[in-house]
Amino acid sequence: MKYFFFFLFFSLFAVSEKVEYIELGSEIQDPVKIKSFEKVKPKNIILLIGDGTGFNQIALSRMAIAGYDSRLYLDKLPFTGISLTHSADNIVTDSAAAATAWSTGHKTNNKFLSITPNKEVLQTLPEKLYRKGFLSGLVATSSITHATPAAFYAHVDNRYKEKEIARQLQGSSINIALGGGKKFFDTDWGNINYLYNLEDLSKDGPGSVKRVIGLFANDGIERGEASPTQLAMTSAAIEHLLSRTSNCSGFFLMSEGSQIDWAGHDNDAKKLIEEFRDFDATIKEVIKFINNNKNTLLIVTADHETGGLQILKRSKNLIKVQWGTGSHTAAPVGVFSYGPGAENFEGTMDNTDIHNKILNLLSFNDLEDSSCAY
Repeated sequence: MKYFFFFLFFSLFAVSEKVEYIELGSEIQDPVKIKSFEKVKPKNIILLIGDGTGFNQIALSRMAIAGYDSRLYLDKLPFTGISLTHSADNIVTDSAAAATAWSTGHKTNNKFLSITPNKEVLQTLPEKLYRKGFLSGLVATSSITHATPAAFYAHVDNRYKEKEIARQLQGSSINIALGGGKKFFDTDWGNINYLYNLEDLSKDGPGSVKRVIGLFANDGIERGEASPTQLAMTSAAIEHLLSRTSNCSGFFLMSEGSQIDWAGHDNDAKKLIEEFRDFDATIKEVIKFINNNKNTLLIVTADHETGGLQILKRSKNLIKVQWGTGSHTAAPVGVFSYGPGAENFEGTMDNTDIHNKILNLLSFNDLEDSSCAY
């Protein structure tokens, strides 16, 4: 009888381990030139986030897109480090606490956005930079009120208060924010240019004094010909910010491939690869931008790993992978960088160090207060 109860207990509580088979890829990647940079401080910072992207998500995407002997655009970035990811109250972080670490340089509890564990407001990177003459932008393939982008402008004790988060975005200093989440917004509010189609960006000329919020879906953006990609939104945000900061201190842009994480939660390797393809194409575009604008630093990282993904073996043209969980894990994630100051992101660091390194590279404490009039 005791064996029966052991079997019953094991059956009820054993982790479901989903196995998938993914075909090896052989796409030829377009060449991109990697340049060297003088040791000067950058003017602009671009932070690209692959939500839920651990090292095995990168490895599988590499094999499925280009083949194991080839390289992704991410792989071309010359400096590589490792980030630890724990939150203030757990060894396994969520996106809210992780993004708060980048945004404020402080650890907080899971679900909290840019407040301390004691619920004191923490100043965000865009808020700090705005006082020094920088403009900031945000891009996400989720709702723009989702945890990662929200940590750069909102101060709440629960990431799921998305209507309140939307109101805080409308009242923030963020100059351009592109993503989904239309259902959370009162679009009659404020001196803001609301966009519902990516093509509308071309109507927002450099002379406009309005801030821009793009809401391209009710919640997360579904892939399709009529929907903007991370690549398209990031390119538009860069163009927008560049046109408005030529006479200012510079700009900060955070762009997130949000749904890499969702694929991990769903244990869906094919969707993971589809989302990562867009993310890697965005990296390629930013590399090209930096090659033409040598005062810009690119940092690529992740908030956490999602899914406990394992790559088990190759059988002919198929890769066998196995998921260990539908949740986040405590695995460290990568940090990849390119541009002036990129060498500062080598080695092992805490996720809060990324915030501090950005401020140090900008010589933040030496900057005088100013405003960006465009």
